[in-house]
Amino acid sequence: MKVYFHSEEWGYTFFLWLTGCFSLMMSDCGPFGEKMEFRKNIEGQERKKALIVVGLLVLVFIMFLVCLFVGSSRMTFGDTWRALRMKSSPAFNRIIWNIRIPRVLAALIAGAGLSVSGLIMQTNLNNSMASPSTLGVSNAAVFGANLSIIVGAGGFLSTGNNLSNFSVGMNIYAASFMAFCFSVISILFILGLCKIRAFSPSVVVLAGIAIGSVWTAATTILQFYATDVGLSAAIIWSFGDLGRATYKTDLIMLIVVLGGIVFFSFFAWKYNTCLAGDEAARSLGVNVDVLRFVSLLVASMITAVCVSFLGIIGFVGIICPHIVKRLMGQNHKFTIPASVLCGSLLLLVADTLSRSVGKGAALPVGAVTSLMGAPFFLCIIFSKKERGNV
Repeated sequence: MKVYFHSEEWGYTFFLWLTGCFSLMMSDCGPFGEKMEFRKNIEGQERKKALIVVGLLVLVFIMFLVCLFVGSSRMTFGDTWRALRMKSSPAFNRIIWNIRIPRVLAALIAGAGLSVSGLIMQTNLNNSMASPSTLGVSNAAVFGANLSIIVGAGGFLSTGNNLSNFSVGMNIYAASFMAFCFSVISILFILGLCKIRAFSPSVVVLAGIAIGSVWTAATTILQFYATDVGLSAAIIWSFGDLGRATYKTDLIMLIVVLGGIVFFSFFAWKYNTCLAGDEAARSLGVNVDVLRFVSLLVASMITAVCVSFLGIIGFVGIICPHIVKRLMGQNHKFTIPASVLCGSLLLLVADTLSRSVGKGAALPVGAVTSLMGAPFFLCIIFSKKERGNV
């Protein structure tokens, strides 16, 4: 018996089979459908993270304007607007252009630098409690400034308690220069010790605590032998105060902070690999020890510059990275710019509060950030999610 095959029927049947297979593959059950669904989810998450970054940028811009128009002086909205165009009284023009604008720029730059430094510290040390002062940078800066103020400006007991003599010997940039020098010495010494022993996160943290204690003890000895004038000047310097910012100091901080942000952004993918562990990062070709050394050095240099000009501003490097990571996850492609904006936003808010509380005077912004950060710090310690990393 002969069987006849009709080419048209077979062609139609093959077409139906081909379209069915294609539909199955593109459906949620097929492999291509799963890949497309996964890709859509990833794109949706990245779009959400990008919107968060844009939202932070808008909030920073709004707070920038608020900081310009809010202050301890009794200037109205119209006075501030005219002063921005240099059409107000000479006193109001000086307040805006010589005091408020340098102060607000310092809040933007220092907040960004301290926040992104905290993020990089936490990533490289694998410790959620790490901050820009982990390597004893702040303690060394305080010692250097005290050495300049008490010794260099004649604040020892042997020189008497003469305010005029002390003022003549005081140099406004000497304290910042000495603070920066001793911060760099502390950084290099700690990282050098870690390279000799074992460059692991735990060794870095313990070495930072030990050396920071030495700087604190040396500062206490200096202050013990200081005069009343020298002691008060040294203590006032340690307050985190944006009021001492100038256009020159803002420019120096901007160069260092911007260079650090560019460096961190360039190696964002390497930081992502380190989140999976040192061995996983090495298997992908990342030199973990070199990356950790250079990253900690750059982050500490940013902190040293900010602290040497503005004093100690605490908790910015702890609060902001945690807020960003809870909102956006661990991808440094997004957490680095978000941390930059979040740090600027936090310091602008703290500066606005510091100038709004007192009449005719502004509280040290470091005290405000500490009051804001202490409860948040306690929440991190006692939260179930972070308890294992403390």
